[in-house]
Amino acid sequence: MATPRFYDHLLDEHFAGNRQMAFVSGPRQVGKTTTCRQQADAYVNWDNVDHRTRILAGPKEIASMVGLDRLSAKPLLVLFDELHKFSRWKEFLKGFFDTYGGSGGQVRIAVTGSSRLDVYRRGGDSLMGRYFLYRMHPFTVAEIAAPNLPPETIVRPPRPIADDDFDALWLHGGFPEPFLRRDSRFTNRWRSTRSAQLLREDVRELTGVQQLDQLEIMARFLTERSAEQLVFGNLAGQVRISADTVRRWVAALSNLHLGFLLRPWFENVSRSLRKEPKWYLRDWAAVGDVGRRAETFIACHLLKAVEGWNDLGLGTFSLGYLRDKHKREVDFVVVRDGKPWFLVEAKHDDAALSPALAHFQQQLDAPFAFQASVAADYVDADCFASPGRPLAVPARTLLSQLL
Repeated sequence: MATPRFYDHLLDEHFAGNRQMAFVSGPRQVGKTTTCRQQADAYVNWDNVDHRTRILAGPKEIASMVGLDRLSAKPLLVLFDELHKFSRWKEFLKGFFDTYGGSGGQVRIAVTGSSRLDVYRRGGDSLMGRYFLYRMHPFTVAEIAAPNLPPETIVRPPRPIADDDFDALWLHGGFPEPFLRRDSRFTNRWRSTRSAQLLREDVRELTGVQQLDQLEIMARFLTERSAEQLVFGNLAGQVRISADTVRRWVAALSNLHLGFLLRPWFENVSRSLRKEPKWYLRDWAAVGDVGRRAETFIACHLLKAVEGWNDLGLGTFSLGYLRDKHKREVDFVVVRDGKPWFLVEAKHDDAALSPALAHFQQQLDAPFAFQASVAADYVDADCFASPGRPLAVPARTLLSQLL
């Protein structure tokens, strides 16, 4: 039996209340196809040569293939996988949706892809108004505790997970196969294969980058430097490429979900663009140093929550970090509808509260400030029940209240 996921409920809600297509984007092997195929009545895969031939023949051919020419008691859900590899994929989807989907149509449509589907939304978007984008992430503490949609309050009541599940997240990461297998040899082989596929196949396909040996060296540096500020000039010198090339390659690897960039938050957004970003690896279990892994672990949980809340239409959320000219720093700030909502300082072990938390909380008038320890035992108490002062909290408790 498949392990239930938050995204099962998300797609149920989407198709129950929306005529739009569901675009499901996310890292390679995060479970997009598995989750969506459980929902779908018909599956069309661009990487399947027979399916590709029928896609090239046009929407009418696909309609016949999936059975839209037969009487059905309810609209069929058709899943298109890796369709964005087709150069005219948007034109195809627009024709298929306008003919067979939409309000009162015969079909509901889901579209998945290993690369970021939103990378392909440059220029005029012929699909505007015809889809909603959902970003899929690996398993997290909250999804294991309760894989349901968030409540109206957005944050969930705290809920524990088993020690074995938490240890598996920490040691093997949140990607479904290594998390569920929980075997170190398998995890190492899985990670090596995934990295090779991403760097050798996906990068070439998306970007046309030819210097793959140097790209792999840079990816190794990025793995070692998760949770660090990226100084593009320094990285360029080590890899022996230009700083502009480093920026392009980091952007490409971000688009392919190897990791993500986090920028310092200012009320004046333009100021944040002049500061070096921090880099975080998506597969936190690949980070060797426990301090960097703890920060990366929490960063990935926060990003999933922020993107998920945005995708669900619960508000406008963003994630950044805080640093001032006196080098005081807090690892994360979650911004809700333009205002700082809560701050998080990430630690592996329990430690005295960072004085920067109180400083920035007062400066920004943020309701909540947490120092989250990965090694601390779960406490059955609501982290969001006591606004106004910094709190040391177990990461297990805080992260169980997110997404």
